[in-house]
Amino acid sequence: MRQLITTLIKEFTGEYSRRNGSKSQWQEPLVGFVNAADERFTGLRESVSATHALPCDLLPDARTVVVYFIPFADSIVRSNIPGAACSYEWAAAYIETNKLIFDLNTYLSEQLGQKGYASSIIPATHNFDETRLVSDWSHRHVAYLAGLGSFGLNNMLITEKGCCGRVGSLVTNVAIEPTQGSGQENCLYKHGGLCQKCVSRCPEQALTLEGFDRHKCYLAKCLENAKLYSELGLADACGKCLVNVPCSSRNPAQRPLR
Repeated sequence: MRQLITTLIKEFTGEYSRRNGSKSQWQEPLVGFVNAADERFTGLRESVSATHALPCDLLPDARTVVVYFIPFADSIVRSNIPGAACSYEWAAAYIETNKLIFDLNTYLSEQLGQKGYASSIIPATHNFDETRLVSDWSHRHVAYLAGLGSFGLNNMLITEKGCCGRVGSLVTNVAIEPTQGSGQENCLYKHGGLCQKCVSRCPEQALTLEGFDRHKCYLAKCLENAKLYSELGLADACGKCLVNVPCSSRNPAQRPLR
């Protein structure tokens, strides 16, 4: 099942743009799996949110969480380097990748259902508390548990294909062997202060060495971008701290996962 689901995710993503006439293009996803009973899920109620869901909250007989990182094409990443507002291409990719994740999860759920398994579909975004701006299901943190990468100074997950992309996940009652990460740090700053470029890239100074002001980021920049590209949908994104940095499209530490 592990290989089958991995293949389904990669094939669906590879064919998605052509089949749906999407403006955006994506690179091949990274796929991981984590045991739904992993005790680290409980720890997310301390590190992320006191109300962070457990897999069993989403599916009572949950056995596995499938998680994947879908990297943006390099052209999308490069388009977002100039200016203070996010690029049209980045905004469109944000919207279209969110739809891709929903469609992919729906497809996976159907495929698993045909084999007698249940699953719970989780939206790619906009499942957060609008006051605290904190999600009760963090796809990025689940991807970390699945060994897909480590967190950078910019709070993004740095994978073997960088941090420019979107993360999706699906809870299922299929028992699948978990994937294991390297346990190594991919952020150059966390290696010993070798990089702080994401901080200087933030147009609102919401990201500093002392911490991250999520309200300044979201209210002052992401929602402004949403207004700018309202014709696309809710493009409440920015991505400036992800582009033109060493971890944009690769793991700068160059240490492969097991």
